[in-house]
Amino acid sequence: MKLVYKNLSIRPAAIEDAKQLVIWWNDGQVMAHAGFPNGLHTNEEEVKEKLKENQEGNILRMMLEADDVCIGEMIYRRLDQEIVDIGIKICEEKYQDHGLGRIYLRMLMKHLFFDLKFQKIVLSTDLENTRAQHVYELSGFQKVRMVPNAWENQIGEWRTTVEYECNVDS
Repeated sequence: MKLVYKNLSIRPAAIEDAKQLVIWWNDGQVMAHAGFPNGLHTNEEEVKEKLKENQEGNILRMMLEADDVCIGEMIYRRLDQEIVDIGIKICEEKYQDHGLGRIYLRMLMKHLFFDLKFQKIVLSTDLENTRAQHVYELSGFQKVRMVPNAWENQIGEWRTTVEYECNVDS
């Protein structure tokens, strides 16, 4: 599976992507919204193990590319036959705030709804990640709930989660 729109593409992550993922996952600025403001402190071998999950069928980690350069990542997890949970992160700062997240999100949504026949996509983000919330809402996602003190981040701060969903007929 490779999804392409103009100069943008989404492709399954490969073992060779472990080096790039280690850089992003260990960067506290990149990972802060995911609850890891100090980064993940991971290494290439651990990331390669995560990438092997792609073979299991219920999880697919994908790389976002612009002009064949990796700029971010996406993931989907099959929750059941009809529902999938997704995540997206544009990791390279110079590609943020240019509307690319919305394009990548729409590309994946089309694939999940029309090619893989999921009926619902769910996702969540931190309450303070207003940029992501804006993109999700522009892409057709509906806010379904806020969960105060849903999780504790790496430095002991309790975070509020905002949950979204989008149905195939939305």
